[in-house]
Amino acid sequence: MSSVTLRTIRWPDIEAVHAIETSVFEVDPWSAEQFWGELAQSTREYVVAEDAGAIVGYAGAYLLPPDSDVQTIAVSPTAQGRGVGRLLLEELIAIAMRHDCAQLLLEVRSDNESAIAMYEKFGFESISKRRDYYATGVDALIMRLRPLRQDGERGES
Repeated sequence: MSSVTLRTIRWPDIEAVHAIETSVFEVDPWSAEQFWGELAQSTREYVVAEDAGAIVGYAGAYLLPPDSDVQTIAVSPTAQGRGVGRLLLEELIAIAMRHDCAQLLLEVRSDNESAIAMYEKFGFESISKRRDYYATGVDALIMRLRPLRQDGERGES
């Protein structure tokens, strides 16, 4: 993981990001056009994770202070389990704090135990559920991290 670096996404990255998207999200992945639309929005910030020049993950946030929302976060199957998701989430939290957001929300598949465990380690709490959001029997958990504080601390005081 020491070779993984983060940087702001660029337009030419969309092809590689979309390839990860379709390999990770088998049901209803975003289209390349959806990524183009996201990057065109002034309320969005996206980053990519690179390892040896190859994009191995990406993440993006919707920022409308005092709120922020994780739009997406994904790591290539070949890079999973190496801490790339943690790095991306740390960066989204930092971005939200730089935009003076008080909380960060996200949705996650109720059957994605590894992602839920990572979010909980960061202090996210489950606040709601959308029944059958991803598929019949697969709910979306809505999770929230707050407060985000400018002193670099996360979670409750």
